[in-house]
Amino acid sequence: QVQLVESGGGLVQPGGSLRLSCAASGSIFRINAMGWYRQAPGKERELVATITSGGSTNYLDSVKGRFTISRDNAKNTVYLQMNKLEPEDTAVYYCNADGLGLRRNLFDAWGQGTLVTVSS
Repeated sequence: QVQLVESGGGLVQPGGSLRLSCAASGSIFRINAMGWYRQAPGKERELVATITSGGSTNYLDSVKGRFTISRDNAKNTVYLQMNKLEPEDTAVYYCNADGLGLRRNLFDAWGQGTLVTVSS
């Protein structure tokens, strides 16, 4: 099994910054894409940003220029640097990773979520 543990959420004022981290552990042979999703109250979960093992990135239009996704392949960890936060960014943020397990089984794992609240 593969476990994802997120950290870094919290309360921040509009215009502020937060950095989320997500570490993957368990029976991992290779991680392909890693990403961050979010779900605001009353809304569907949406993709925020993804990054491939080679470093290619993809972002939700509303976060382009404000958020940066990065990863440390040696540590199986993905980060989300969030700057110029807006109240609309308030949501539970979930980490996701897909890849190959030690038994060459495909996996698609999710973290438990971390709450980001942007409010004055």
